[in-house]
Amino acid sequence: MNPLRMPALFLGHGSPMNVLEENNYTRTWRELGEKLPRPQAILAISAHWYTRGTAVTAMKNPRTIHDFGGFPQALFDTRYAAPGSPALAQKIAEILTSPDVHLDHNWGLDHGSWGVLIKMYPAADIPVVQLSIDGTQPAAWHFQLGQKLATLREQGVMIVASGNVVHNLRMARWQDDGDAYPWARAFNQYVRDNLSWQGSAAEHPLVNFMQHQDAVLANPTPEHYLPLLYILGSRQPDEAVTVPVDGIVMSALSMLSVQVG
Repeated sequence: MNPLRMPALFLGHGSPMNVLEENNYTRTWRELGEKLPRPQAILAISAHWYTRGTAVTAMKNPRTIHDFGGFPQALFDTRYAAPGSPALAQKIAEILTSPDVHLDHNWGLDHGSWGVLIKMYPAADIPVVQLSIDGTQPAAWHFQLGQKLATLREQGVMIVASGNVVHNLRMARWQDDGDAYPWARAFNQYVRDNLSWQGSAAEHPLVNFMQHQDAVLANPTPEHYLPLLYILGSRQPDEAVTVPVDGIVMSALSMLSVQVG
């Protein structure tokens, strides 16, 4: 094992209000930032940059994107002024030789990325680049991109992906944080039960997640689930997979977080 290898994280990011609040999930993110090795740079992969084709932010100073509505003004006033890294963006483009990667100068950091990083690294002093998720590609393709990106972890880059492995806002009980739906609990447990599975993308139960009987309810659209596959794809054979925190909020939103390494 390379002692300099950075861990890789999938964080269930939940509501943007987690930026302003302190709870079990945000405390866990903060503790991860405090106890894990400090990265030289961060590659962020967020459910909220869902594109046709693959892009990576390549500007020196990515903007803070407030891609939500109906929240307190304090949330819109929050900025996460982490620097970018054009050099890292170029390296990612070279690693991902197929597909062609667009070096983006317009996007920035959306709340799926900065909303968790602001808790992990509140000083915003670590360079961050964000990779988009190509919505035209199948699940195995995203897992395989994670395999390609694993080399960055050996070079001081922490991969931080965020989404929610159960994400059904139409079924969410917005004013009631009571019991989770049975289908939400069942799918969340299915993910937990298969995190340590090792094998090819074609056979991986979590790549083939739509085979689960509750997958359609748990993920009516796949963009919040797919970031997990980048983290699992980046795992090396000698690495453990752990769960820093778990829980289901609003009955239909999983806050499961996963750590590789």
